[in-house]
Amino acid sequence: MSLNWKEINLILEELDLPGSQIQNAAQGAFDVIALRVHKKGETKTILIALSPGACRIHETFRSFPKSDKPLRFAQFLNSRIVNGWIEEAEQLGDNRIVRLVVHRGEQRFNLYIRLWSNAANCIVTDEAGVVLDAMRRLPKRGETSGGRYAPEEDAGGKNVAKREYEIRELPGNGSAGDDGSFNEKIDAFYAEQGGALSLETLREQARRNCEGSMGRIGAALERLRAKEAEFGAAEKLREYGDIILANMGAIQPGDAWLEAENFFATGGSPETIRIKLDTRKTPAVQAEHYYEQYRKAKKGLAEVQAEITAGEQELREVESKLERLLAEDNPLVLAKLLKTGGLKASPGLDQDKKRPGLSFRRGDWLLMVGRDAAENDALLRRHVKGNDLWLHARDFPGSYVFIKQRSGKTVPLEILLDAGNLAIFYSKGRNNGEGDLFYTPVKYLRRAKNGPKGLVIPTQEKNLHIKVDEKRLKELELCRIEK
Repeated sequence: MSLNWKEINLILEELDLPGSQIQNAAQGAFDVIALRVHKKGETKTILIALSPGACRIHETFRSFPKSDKPLRFAQFLNSRIVNGWIEEAEQLGDNRIVRLVVHRGEQRFNLYIRLWSNAANCIVTDEAGVVLDAMRRLPKRGETSGGRYAPEEDAGGKNVAKREYEIRELPGNGSAGDDGSFNEKIDAFYAEQGGALSLETLREQARRNCEGSMGRIGAALERLRAKEAEFGAAEKLREYGDIILANMGAIQPGDAWLEAENFFATGGSPETIRIKLDTRKTPAVQAEHYYEQYRKAKKGLAEVQAEITAGEQELREVESKLERLLAEDNPLVLAKLLKTGGLKASPGLDQDKKRPGLSFRRGDWLLMVGRDAAENDALLRRHVKGNDLWLHARDFPGSYVFIKQRSGKTVPLEILLDAGNLAIFYSKGRNNGEGDLFYTPVKYLRRAKNGPKGLVIPTQEKNLHIKVDEKRLKELELCRIEK
């Protein structure tokens, strides 16, 4: 529920903003911004939220998380109104539009905060009403740079039947108990029941996100454990080979089965075993076939067990992450954690150390290179997702190169050329100085059944011809992530 006009008036009265200096503007999310203001030795953080169903302005007594990357509107405010002084702070009639008049030096600005659930916005204009910038740029409303916004001209202009509103009775969860300010009570109320930014809603989102990941990891572990049980019977294959070699004289050409004593059986009484034979193979070749199956199974068992260990560790990390998210009691911090992936290590050091192969960070893009079959396979299994881009030299054995996808972004041509140069350079075709390569999203790769480790068959692939650019490779070397 958003604030009504009477509540807005009470909040502004308690804030007593005229005469305050704006010291900083921070934007924790697209629709949430905070102004730090100072007056007579007291500093306050004014929260402005444009979230549907929870539009509001009030003082917040909780820490406000900074965005990892400065967002556009906060940067604009810091360049124009920060260090300015608030001359006026009032609501325009009962329209739920707050106007702050700010002067800095010889300039004056109007900061309008429109707290309408279906059309909330923050708009900065000059004294003439020309829009300088808006939190939400809405060209159809003229709320974009160069447009005009002067809501004072429309205030009270329409004769519409008005609803009666009252100031809500809220529990005194502020620092002053039941006698706490309305700002304190509103801050506590919205932390618990503030729609999309309430703790209850955010915690439910955290549960859904983490439990979805835990379900996927659990299903993968079940499949891996089934493979482990299958590979666990590998010892039988070696025993079959030994029994065949011990009974070579009893096997006649064309025999499809061998019935012989199982000298590996435990217990007192002898046991007869029946082993399938290939009528086209000699006994020695048949025994070697079982030995080869045994070696593959043993090797596969070690790989599956390593994947199970990694999967169990990942499951523990997600469980720990959920526990810490649910323990966070600041909804603004929790919202940021959910948006950024939640309690991950800062991009880089620990994660980069665990990642096999070579890694290069080119601007905001991450490129990964597997230098052999084992690293290619490890990157495929644990470090890339369906929309990440895979590149590989055509007609030459060599590295897999991956470009990590960024949400809502298309891979720029320069990044594709970077990855293409790496794919040719780390292949057997590097001495040619140029070559063709395949590229396609990881989701279009299919593992080759019974093929060597890391071997994949691409579909919907595209072709790119690359001429090795030594200058580009030197630049990439400077962007290489050291481990």
